[in-house]
Amino acid sequence: MGLLREFIGPKSKYEEDIPYTYEARIKIMEGEEEYKSYIADTICALVEHLAKNNFAPGEVEIYEIFEKEEKPLDIRYCCSKDGNWLSRPELCKSFKEHYAGHIDESGCTFADRERDVTGP
Repeated sequence: MGLLREFIGPKSKYEEDIPYTYEARIKIMEGEEEYKSYIADTICALVEHLAKNNFAPGEVEIYEIFEKEEKPLDIRYCCSKDGNWLSRPELCKSFKEHYAGHIDESGCTFADRERDVTGP
């Protein structure tokens, strides 16, 4: 099973109603189009990376990447009322309705994905 999973990837990557991956874009200079990009298979890994590296929510745009499109993600799903990044348990609660049927008390559909973040 391990070799098959390594070859075809996590089962959840084939779900059409949730993102394939996530991308955080951070502008290099205000007013310019160039940005640094960070990619992760889960929103919790991406937000954790952004928080650990001291990127403020106000300087980050996050996109849900699907097979045929990308959608900007409302950053409020990732932030507390005081504007700080949410931690993993709070992120699960925040996204429960956004990803209806994929997150519940026993876990989430994204659990089969890697938690690595790639970027500059």
